[in-house]
Amino acid sequence: MKKDINIPKVEDVFVAVVQEQHPEYKTNDWNAYIINNKDVDLDTVLIVSQGYSEEKMTPPMRHTISKLPARSYAKIEYMQEPVLELNNAFKVTFFEGTQMCDKTYLFRKNTINIKALQTIPLMQLKGVLVK
Repeated sequence: MKKDINIPKVEDVFVAVVQEQHPEYKTNDWNAYIINNKDVDLDTVLIVSQGYSEEKMTPPMRHTISKLPARSYAKIEYMQEPVLELNNAFKVTFFEGTQMCDKTYLFRKNTINIKALQTIPLMQLKGVLVK
């Protein structure tokens, strides 16, 4: 029975945390984004994010994106500075056509920082990317 279940490998879908200047408050904020670098749309994207360590755990945050077009990205959430000191997991589930796909993206504690910035695909911004 288990052998009959096809679980596809998720490719070209990423989660990135980008530092951006807030337009109104002029502060440098960290924001998490989901990136669809595929040539097809993603439907019913469900994201559960949570920060955790041995001593602390944030409540899970749930997000839904009804459609994420091909070669696009969408903001998931703002991330406060204290949360960056925790492991941050983003559990992403979506439909690609009729196939359900699932992947967990993990930012290890303290890996979201200025020194780790790189150019993020499609966004042309600097951030930290998990593939």
